[in-house]
Amino acid sequence: MASTGRVDLDGRPIKAMTICMIGAGGFIGSHLCEKLMAETPHKVLAVDVYSDKIKHLLEPQSGGASLPWGDRIQFHRLNIKNDSRLEGLIKMSDLIINLAAICTPADYNTRPLDTIYSNFIDALPVVKYCSENGKRLIHFSTCEVYGKTIGSFLPKDSPLRQDPIYYVLKEDTSPCIFGSIEKQRWSYACAKQLIERLIYAEGAENGLEFTIVRPFNWIGPRMDFIPGIDGPSEGVPRVLACFSNNLLRHEPLKLVDGGQSQRTFIYIKDAIEAVLLMIENPTRANGQIFNVGNPDNEVTVRQLAEMMTQVYSKVSGEAPLEVPTIDVSSKEFYGEGYDDSDKRIPDMTIINRQLGWNPKTSLWDLLESTLTYQHRTYAEAVKQAISKAVAS
Repeated sequence: MASTGRVDLDGRPIKAMTICMIGAGGFIGSHLCEKLMAETPHKVLAVDVYSDKIKHLLEPQSGGASLPWGDRIQFHRLNIKNDSRLEGLIKMSDLIINLAAICTPADYNTRPLDTIYSNFIDALPVVKYCSENGKRLIHFSTCEVYGKTIGSFLPKDSPLRQDPIYYVLKEDTSPCIFGSIEKQRWSYACAKQLIERLIYAEGAENGLEFTIVRPFNWIGPRMDFIPGIDGPSEGVPRVLACFSNNLLRHEPLKLVDGGQSQRTFIYIKDAIEAVLLMIENPTRANGQIFNVGNPDNEVTVRQLAEMMTQVYSKVSGEAPLEVPTIDVSSKEFYGEGYDDSDKRIPDMTIINRQLGWNPKTSLWDLLESTLTYQHRTYAEAVKQAISKAVAS
């Protein structure tokens, strides 16, 4: 394929490639497709059952002007679990990116079978076709594969809990510690870990070229759904969309088990920069597992709720609620079998060494960008839905 005039981190020309992106219609996929169309010459075969989040990339703009990237993105509506066309699309491509997954914590408990099938069984043919056809694979895993930190097993008052060795998560040395089998919340993490092990084994035994990505709470516009507006009316999205939904409806934010869990959050646009480096630097990315997060943006879920309340008040011009948060138990919120990881702080040594990448956006800035989008996109629809419900 032709060179593009762009060079990789080692000064080699980057060749235009065809990328088969499975799960292209989701949150991460839509941002990655935008980046590839705007900044690279690569072609994308976008595979998903939904195209709502990428329809602006597929359809001519108002006024009938053709898209600046022409036909470099093609949408293929198919479900990877039972479609024979998948192997053909993989054979036509230079690189396969697998983003397909059920990845909402509320589902791990209530739909553990679907969760395990989606994240392990359905991914098996993708890995097999890549291995058999000599295709490179970038597979999206999760920071959940780490489970709980070693620190969480130390006594509550132990000073060792403050030592990073017991809570910072490293790709190559941190153990992966899950709760007991009856805690079905770990169905997701366990399925994701097993597919990682399978991919690694395909690399070791059959020479599969792979990169595994472990996202640490990527957030930004188009993430998740707002219940009853652009998603099911029943169902619980992830924390950011959950809190956004409460803010839009002027309801207190629900803190599960007091909101004590600690998380780091990274802006989707920073994270996508890292993925583009993986795509275009195979010699540095192959065989690697990469944490992609922002250790500087660490907060408890309670602190996140407080920050989001302040930011939303700023972007919407509305006064915050007098009682902005309420505490709920995990059993009440998620049902039986819920369990949680205590802290998720990524070690960034490997991605920094291999790709020279560091995240840039502060937590306040990424929340402001995301909540501005949420307010602009949903405030009116939520207002109408509330007034309809009151009228009826």
